[in-house]
Amino acid sequence: MASSSGSGGALSPPASATATADQDELRAVMEQRRAKRMQSNRESARRSRMRKQRHLDELTAQVSQLRRENAQLATALGVTAQGLLAVDADNAVLRTQAAELAARLRSLDDILSCISNTTAAAAAITVAGDHLIGFDAASAAAGFDDLFRSSSEMYQLC
Repeated sequence: MASSSGSGGALSPPASATATADQDELRAVMEQRRAKRMQSNRESARRSRMRKQRHLDELTAQVSQLRRENAQLATALGVTAQGLLAVDADNAVLRTQAAELAARLRSLDDILSCISNTTAAAAAITVAGDHLIGFDAASAAAGFDDLFRSSSEMYQLC
């Protein structure tokens, strides 16, 4: 019996040696975990930098696109503004022409009114039997038409 206790003590390591081995193993596991965590953090940081770079590239492309669109819109605005100025000038010319035509129409209406009144008066005189004057209303109206077409000063007579 004494031999079994003696041989048993020689085969098992001392408790301090086991504790040291357990601590070394625990340190090795912790070091592996730390190294694995550091590697994982490096990979995560690399992916984050890549995402950030992609986002920056996308924003840069968007800025370029928006600048191109802005330039196109500015050009279109310039062309439209020039067209507006041309249309405004045309409208001013047309308004002036319309005012001139309206004035001419009023003058012609006044002339026609004068002719109508003169023709009616001449017809009344002819009907009344005044043959000494020898006034023919139809030839007088034709004469008035020729006279008014040839002379713009005649507008002032009526």
